[in-house]
Amino acid sequence: MNPVVLIAEELAPAAIEVLAHDFDVRHVDGTDRPALLSALSEADAVIVRSATQIDAEAIAAAPRLKVVARAGVGLDNVEVPAATARGVMVVNAPTSNIVSAAEQAVALLLAVARNTASASAALKAGEWKRSKYTGVEVQGKTVGVVGLGRIGVLFASRIAAFGTRLIAYDPYIQPARAAQLGVRLVGLEELLRESDFISIHLPKTPETVGLIGEKELAIVKPGVRIVNAARGGLVDEQALANAIAEGRVAGAGVDVYGKEPCTSSPLFAFDNVVATPHLGASTNEAQDKAGLAVAKSVKLALQGEFVPDAVNVQAGGVVAEDVRPLLPLAEKLGRAFTAVAGGVAASVTVEVRGEIVAHDVSVLKLAATKGLFSSVVEEQVTYVNAPHLAAERGVEVTLASLAETAEQPTLVTVRGALPDGRTVSVSGTVTHSGARDVLKLTEVDGFDVEIGAEGILLFLRYADRPGVVGTVGTLLGESGINIAAMQVARREAGGETLMTLTVDQALGADLLTSAAESIGATAASAADLRDE
Repeated sequence: MNPVVLIAEELAPAAIEVLAHDFDVRHVDGTDRPALLSALSEADAVIVRSATQIDAEAIAAAPRLKVVARAGVGLDNVEVPAATARGVMVVNAPTSNIVSAAEQAVALLLAVARNTASASAALKAGEWKRSKYTGVEVQGKTVGVVGLGRIGVLFASRIAAFGTRLIAYDPYIQPARAAQLGVRLVGLEELLRESDFISIHLPKTPETVGLIGEKELAIVKPGVRIVNAARGGLVDEQALANAIAEGRVAGAGVDVYGKEPCTSSPLFAFDNVVATPHLGASTNEAQDKAGLAVAKSVKLALQGEFVPDAVNVQAGGVVAEDVRPLLPLAEKLGRAFTAVAGGVAASVTVEVRGEIVAHDVSVLKLAATKGLFSSVVEEQVTYVNAPHLAAERGVEVTLASLAETAEQPTLVTVRGALPDGRTVSVSGTVTHSGARDVLKLTEVDGFDVEIGAEGILLFLRYADRPGVVGTVGTLLGESGINIAAMQVARREAGGETLMTLTVDQALGADLLTSAAESIGATAASAADLRDE
C-alpha cells in the first residue's frame, strides 16, 4: 500500500503530479473539521495552505502522520510544538513568495505615495478631483527598511531603482553586508526619525510583536508613509490609526493584520490608507512555486530523505550533494553502534574525517542520533524527535570534524562511552559502484572489517580457535537462516575475534543466544540495517 498524502486545500496541478506516481493522493476540505479529522486517520502526510488548522487535536487524529506541509511561508495554522513532540516533520516553502511579497510592498508604497486607491474609487464614483489626490514622488526620499532578510533585501533592491536613499534597521546583519546592498544600517529610533517611507519586513516573534507602537509613532518624521506587508501585529493598528488622524503619519499601506481574516480595522476609516487582504503571496507564480516546493519536500520526507525546508529539524539548511550519501551511512552506523554497545551510551561523538568536512556536515550528527535510538524506543524515530529522545535520556551527542583521514577518503565514526566505562566505536565509508553508492562498515569496536552496511548483521565475539565458523554456519543453516556474507577479524592468532555475518532473515533472541552459547561467545548482538 502506498503512503497516503492528504491534500486539504487547492494545490497546483504540477505539485500533484510530483506526488501522483508514488503515493495515494487524497483530497479533503480542510475547513470541514470532522471530515479533516476523519481523513487524517489514514494520512502519512498532509498538505495545507492557510485555511486548514493542523493543531494538537489534528495531529493526535493521525497516528501514521510523518509530515505536515504548509504550501506557503507562515506557519500560524500549524502547531509546530505538537508536531515536534510526535516526531512529525513540518515543512514549508520559505522562498516561494519572496518576490511576490517584495513586489506587494513596493506596490503599496507607490499606491500610498500617489493616493492611487482612493483616487480610483472617487473617479469610479463620478468624481474628478485631481487636486485632492496630489501625491509625492519617491525619488530623492529616504526609505527605511525594517528587517533585511530575504524579502527586505529584494524590496530594497527594487525601491533603490527609484533613486531613493536607503537606511535599514536589523540587529542581525553585519554593516559590511548592508553596505554591499547599498544600505546604511541605523538604530530603530534613527530610522523612525529620518525616513520619508518605512517598509517593514520582519518575522513575527515575541520580540517583534508591537515593534512599531504608540511610542515609536510619536517620534517619526512628520509626513512619513508606512507599509506593512510582512506580518500582522508588528505595527499597532490603533496607534497607527491615531497617528494618521493626528496628521503625524501621511498614509499607510497595509496587507496584514493582527487577526485575520480582518474586515474591520480602525485603519479602514482613512482614504490615505491602502488596505489589501493579505495578498503578499497571492500571485499565480508564488502559489505554483509553493505547492511544487512542498510536494517535493513531502516526497523526500516519505522516502526517508533529509528535507532542507523542514522547520523543526535541528540541522543546517541545504545539504551539499557530496554529503547526502553519508546520511544513510551515519544513520546505519548509529544503529550498529547501539547493537554492539548493547544499550544506550552516556555520550556519543560522531567523527567525520576527510575532505568532506569542507562542507557543513552537522546533519550527519542528526542522522547518527536517529540511528542510535531506532531500536531503543517504541515510537517512530525521525530527524525531528531524535535530538529530543537523546536529551530525555541524558545522552550528549557531539560532532568532530577532522580534515585528515587514514585509508579512506571519507570516514564516519560513531564513538561512545557507555555507563559502565567501556568505549565502543563503529566506522564506515561510502564507495561508488557505477551510479550506485555502496555503504560499508570498516571498523567495529576496534576490529578492522570490510562488509556491506546493509541487511541484518550479526556480531559475535569469541576466542579464536578452529571450528567456530562451521559451528555457527551449521546452527543457522539448520534454523533456515541464510548467510549472505561473513567476515572474521582478529588482532592475533588465538586472541579475541569478531565474526560479522550478514543474514537474510531476522533472528529471534533465542536463536542468537543459542549461537552465542554454541561457540562460547563473550558478546553477541544483531543490527537491522535494512532500509526503512
